[in-house]
Amino acid sequence: MLTTKKNISIEFDEKMLKERNASLYHLIEMSNFLAKSMSSKSLLKGALHKVLESFNVEAGRIYQMDKTGQYLNLVTCHGMDVKGLEKVSLNEGFSGKAARTNSFIAQYVSHFEDKKRSKMLSARGFKIIISVPLIVMGKVEGVMTLATGKIIKLDHEKIDFLTAMGNLIAVAVNNARLYEELKEKIKFVKEREEMIKFFAYSISHDLKSPAIAIYALAKRLQKKQYELLDEKGKACCTQIMKTAEQIGALVDETNAYIATKGASLNLRMVNTKEIARAIREEFSSELKHRKIKWTVSDTLPEIIADEFALSRIFRNLIENALKYGGEDLYEIRIWYKQDSLFHIFSFSDDGVGIKMEDKEKIFEIFQRHETSRGTSGAGLGLAIVRELVKKHQGKAWIDPGSEKGVTVCVSILKDMAEIE
Repeated sequence: MLTTKKNISIEFDEKMLKERNASLYHLIEMSNFLAKSMSSKSLLKGALHKVLESFNVEAGRIYQMDKTGQYLNLVTCHGMDVKGLEKVSLNEGFSGKAARTNSFIAQYVSHFEDKKRSKMLSARGFKIIISVPLIVMGKVEGVMTLATGKIIKLDHEKIDFLTAMGNLIAVAVNNARLYEELKEKIKFVKEREEMIKFFAYSISHDLKSPAIAIYALAKRLQKKQYELLDEKGKACCTQIMKTAEQIGALVDETNAYIATKGASLNLRMVNTKEIARAIREEFSSELKHRKIKWTVSDTLPEIIADEFALSRIFRNLIENALKYGGEDLYEIRIWYKQDSLFHIFSFSDDGVGIKMEDKEKIFEIFQRHETSRGTSGAGLGLAIVRELVKKHQGKAWIDPGSEKGVTVCVSILKDMAEIE
């Protein structure tokens, strides 16, 4: 056709399509119906009526395969007696055989081996039974069985039409099932989220207050009765106060982690040089006391990000270096580079470093490095960093190229405004 024309332009006309190719018209109509969002039962009920109407037969039923793959459960029916057929084994009946053999099956009612069933169907005026397996990606999702009192000439076109209908229904049923499973998972996640929020509330109100009270009582005891305490008593007071402080730190970090998971981003243009300067000022006394050199790249840019989150990332990584760098920590460096998609910040120190087999584990919650013994903390600092970076569509990782100390890298998506 195109050999004699430069182009073809035909306006879509449902009526004309139905006249030219009724089977294709009915397939498109079925596809449009199945594209609607509805439950599996409603979907199959509507699909069965569409098939009965387009194929011009009187009765039918649709089964879905159960989770064991051994039985078919009736979902919907029309114009057929289904008493005793609500659940069918793959080893019995017409429907079971179609599912078991993955085959299109058609037979005269008068030729049934089950004479009782044959007599009952004949009494209802049915002459032919057709079973179509509902197959998607090679897997049988169910079976559609039709019954009619008319003699039908089943040529390849009609068989292909019913097979294609079965496939469309199978795909839709599979998608509906996946959607229903997804809704259940979303419901489960929301329930877990509420549980976590309740847990966080309990920690904030039921754990921190007693920890503060224990600290205050131990401190008061140490202050008022210090001279009466022996060395063991003094050590116990110190240990009680230290433990209470650790409980308080755990509460604060746990709440911070949970808040990080749930908080939305407030994106704006952020000056990372100013953030680095503020963090240096925050830790200035410790840096001066330990004579730690502070080096910052001149190329730190202005980027679109959440300023509070970015400050938290910088603070946690610097605090991590100071906590776990050890006595031989002499320098902390903040550096910057970029690629086509991401801003990349690196935080390096020349301290004790970590083993490369621990490079992923330290970003998990409540994971602490072996050098953290005797250092306060809950093991949530880097987990918080990872969550905040993920919210910026980036990732956090340990640079394997560090000869001494450790280098933590974080990436922030450049086009965060488009994400928002």
